[in-house]
Amino acid sequence: MTIRQATDAAVAAPTVSGRKRSVWEWIFQARELSLIVVIVALIVVTTVTQPQYLFSDGGVRDLLRTPALYIALAVGEAIVIISRNIDLSVGSVLGLTAYFCGNMFHTMPAVPIPVVVLLSLIFGAILGSVNGLLVAFLRVPALVITLGTLYSYRGISVLWIGGNFIRPDWVPKEFKEFSLTTFLGVPKLLIVALIVVLIAAWFMSSRRTGRDLYAIGSNPEAAVLYGMRTKWLALIPFVISGTLAGLAGVIYVSIYATGDSKVGTGFELQAIAAAVVGGVAVIGGSGRIGGVALGAFFLATLTTALPVLSIPSLWQQAVVGVLIVGAITLDRVFFLIRQRRARKELSA
Repeated sequence: MTIRQATDAAVAAPTVSGRKRSVWEWIFQARELSLIVVIVALIVVTTVTQPQYLFSDGGVRDLLRTPALYIALAVGEAIVIISRNIDLSVGSVLGLTAYFCGNMFHTMPAVPIPVVVLLSLIFGAILGSVNGLLVAFLRVPALVITLGTLYSYRGISVLWIGGNFIRPDWVPKEFKEFSLTTFLGVPKLLIVALIVVLIAAWFMSSRRTGRDLYAIGSNPEAAVLYGMRTKWLALIPFVISGTLAGLAGVIYVSIYATGDSKVGTGFELQAIAAAVVGGVAVIGGSGRIGGVALGAFFLATLTTALPVLSIPSLWQQAVVGVLIVGAITLDRVFFLIRQRRARKELSA
């Protein structure tokens, strides 16, 4: 084994060393704890400045149900990024699926709501599989493919929807009420999102396929040499991402009961930001689903709070951009620190 290989191994598994980490290292590397603190601080500052933010009718409910959409979208995006790819089409998939769902309610009112939801998820999975097949079997970079499908799916939305839009009377009353109801004080939409998080976290940490996705993201060449079926493994994250983007589209219809061909525009940036802020490395191979959920919750809270504080939408986008750059920079700094210390320990 060469020094370089040994160093990479030490960096990938820092717990092998007996060196104790300092308190500050634990604090800075506990991304989830940091996000919880920032979320609480943001809510407190906004509530003190504008009390109606939290204490108005439905304030807490809206604060808790809106993140469900972001969480569903971000978890799928995170799985793609962990496998060392990226999906820029999730916003367009969300928009297409939202109209697919609303249109089915309108044109086929006899179809039960669960069936419409299931068909919408399948529709999203099909859109995601197009990305996966092109990336996996044509060996085209995911950035290029998903940038193309971002515009292609958006174009299909414009051609299909045109000047039409989802009307509130299309959506069944029971479906709209689902987004307003709670269970033990927690919005049911958020419970759905948390179930998605738990399933995704279990899949990525406890199933062989999930662990293989981490391995591919960490070292694609080694995964090939090991004999992993990298083509099929490259397809799976895009199918999951498309399915969860479809779920986000369903959640969008449940919350807003309306939507046109522009629904989902820019949501790909929110999904990537939530994944990166939540601790997923953009170079792949690392990240936890729980952190992604907190990153999505933070961005949803930020999106809700900034308008209440009378901050223009342009600055909202700037804040998201700064968060992405900051998170990437922080991850890179910690990686270099760990790498330098690993080399010192190996040379000692």
